[in-house]
Amino acid sequence: MPIDLSLTEDQLQIQDAVRDFVDERVLPVAVANDMAHRLDMSLIDGMRELGILGAPIPTEHGGAGLDFVAEALICEEIERGEAALRTLISVHVGLNSLSLLGNANEDQLERWLRPQATGEKLACFGLTEPNAGSDVAAMTTTAIKQGDGSYVLNGEKSWISYAAVADHALVFAKTDPQGGHKGISAFVVDLKHDEGVTTSEYEGKLGVWAGSTGSLFFSDVRLPADRLIGEEGAGFKIAMYSLDHGRFTVAAGAVGVIRACLEMSTKYANERETMGKKIGTHQFVQDFIAQMVADYETSRLLVWKAAWAKNAGVRNTKETSLAKWIATEAAFRSAHNALQIHGALGFDEEAGIARFFRNARAPIIYEGTTQIHKMMQAEHALGWRELNGRGAAPDLHRELVGAGA
Repeated sequence: MPIDLSLTEDQLQIQDAVRDFVDERVLPVAVANDMAHRLDMSLIDGMRELGILGAPIPTEHGGAGLDFVAEALICEEIERGEAALRTLISVHVGLNSLSLLGNANEDQLERWLRPQATGEKLACFGLTEPNAGSDVAAMTTTAIKQGDGSYVLNGEKSWISYAAVADHALVFAKTDPQGGHKGISAFVVDLKHDEGVTTSEYEGKLGVWAGSTGSLFFSDVRLPADRLIGEEGAGFKIAMYSLDHGRFTVAAGAVGVIRACLEMSTKYANERETMGKKIGTHQFVQDFIAQMVADYETSRLLVWKAAWAKNAGVRNTKETSLAKWIATEAAFRSAHNALQIHGALGFDEEAGIARFFRNARAPIIYEGTTQIHKMMQAEHALGWRELNGRGAAPDLHRELVGAGA
């Protein structure tokens, strides 16, 4: 079956619409918002109006019903303008809403997913703790079941994007404190109305200044039984399902960083002259630009491969992990090279290059560090780990063809 890289009319339309939104509304204020550490809610309203906050959610649940290639295009365009806005897509859509779609019951979908898909409510994702990052089983947040079937939630979640802004959170806690991975369960928490919930905002971050990052604190928060998503003990499985979606949006956003750096660098290299020549004629500058071209094409293809798998309903942990690792490293490399091309001008915050450099560093850490993804890929290749589950074909192309992609 031949590979078709052409985009559909729907995909082209959403790409054009989001590109126009970024060009007309995001980029004109991006540097100012970044330098002022300002979360621009008017831009989030614009994303809601475009349907971005529910793009891959089916229309019957309030979303736009778009596929995952379209979601990748959205993330690429948005992060070309502002990393903080793509981060919202990652936590609100990728980690939270799509997790509800795949694991919640009909009542929960109507109560919690629908207002998120329409953009009426914003959502975040509570997994990381001060002493539990890559080692999820080390979490100490607990949700102890009571005699009436409710749960009492206690603990802290750290480095949570949009913690102080979101209305809802998908929170993971130990319902069996001695159960390791099998003792974790998932719950919806109403951050604005559940008593015992407090939030804080982080100051002094290296990057993503135009976004919101903070902590969630739970002190004897009583959660009704219907806040449990899935079954007790299914939280670790749900979290891994969530990360497949979140990592995909991170990778797709990184493609946008590479493109932004490439566009800014080629423009500058065609304008700036040294020694009587445009700097684009210098081989070292051409080397930087060629690397950005290769990184852009490679990263985008890896993201699209994962998107095709998602569209076909094929397990894609391996492909998404690879895309996230390669694309985020390439984005930081592209920002570094763009800074070098711009020289002293790039060191000036008002030029806009420095924010890409700072913002591109965080995705190499969150949602699985580069080292975690390398370990996953190596162990899969060695036969020690089956990233896409037991019985999965080693050749994703074979799976996609079989699924009719």
